[in-house]
Amino acid sequence: MTHIVVVYHSGYGHTQRLAQSVADGAGADLLAIDAEGNLPDGGWETLAAADAIIMGSPTYMGTVSWQFKKFADASSKPWFSQQWKDKVFAGFTNSASMNGDKLSTLHYLFTLAMQHSGIWVGTGLMPSNSKAAQRNDVNYIASFSGAMAQSPSDAGANEMLPGDLETARLFGARVAEVTTKFKG
Repeated sequence: MTHIVVVYHSGYGHTQRLAQSVADGAGADLLAIDAEGNLPDGGWETLAAADAIIMGSPTYMGTVSWQFKKFADASSKPWFSQQWKDKVFAGFTNSASMNGDKLSTLHYLFTLAMQHSGIWVGTGLMPSNSKAAQRNDVNYIASFSGAMAQSPSDAGANEMLPGDLETARLFGARVAEVTTKFKG
């Protein structure tokens, strides 16, 4: 049995809801980065014991939140000893705009995973890009690098689209499948 952890920061609840969907698909534990950019007690040990780490952050100003960045910078301690080497990694993000430069955030998460000598997993989902596609379809935003969601700036987390949440759930399931292949 593999152990998967979703480590994330959420500013307004949208990324937390997305993290829950990813965790549901992956059978993963949630590990929230708090408003000060810190992990709860035992958080670093939880990540050290994980077979896979799925990272999530809202996209603010074209990259991760400062709270996630503080966590990433603090991960230099496990980096120095290559503690996370060969772990499976993946990432997800949410922003208010359809594009919102979410790919920059996923690139940041990918680079962080590569710094830790990790193995990256993309969505494995085909995009919903035909004329018949609807905004609520799975992978409507058409991301291959990691899960993306879009939540209007005036919408609460409870108003997130089921298609984005299902995309996140399916993404989590893919990460679990790949992790089992590598680590199971």
